[in-house]
Amino acid sequence: TNLESPKKTSLTTNEIISKLEYYCSYQDRCHKEVEQKLRSVTLLSELKEQIIVHLIENKYIDEERFAKSFARGKHNYKGWGKNRIVQELKFREISKRNIDLALLELPNDIYLANFHALAEKNWNVIKERKGQKKNKKFVDFLLKHFKNDLS
Repeated sequence: TNLESPKKTSLTTNEIISKLEYYCSYQDRCHKEVEQKLRSVTLLSELKEQIIVHLIENKYIDEERFAKSFARGKHNYKGWGKNRIVQELKFREISKRNIDLALLELPNDIYLANFHALAEKNWNVIKERKGQKKNKKFVDFLLKHFKNDLS
């Protein structure tokens, strides 16, 4: 959603709020994403803060909800593991509390099933014949992608 209208050079505050409400309704957004979107509009910083407060108070921005849906979506549809999810949530400046809550969205049985499927797929892709070289490549893969999950 572009905040700048091609027909007008500037938008009213209510138009900006309306566009941001739609932006946040379409897909869960975190605080950082909304701030980045607001940078495309020239506004006083106090007005930007008021808009963000409005979006938070009206549940358009909810960091906990964002973190949970992000974790579920990235795990279920992209096969991301906990390490990658945590890294991406930290990049989006999500609190440790919300990251921990998000990781609870990944049921252990499903997570382990995905882990086994990914590990088996990797084992079958390694071109080395069975033996020490193949084992080393496989262990390297596991350590790189699942170091924190293997303990």
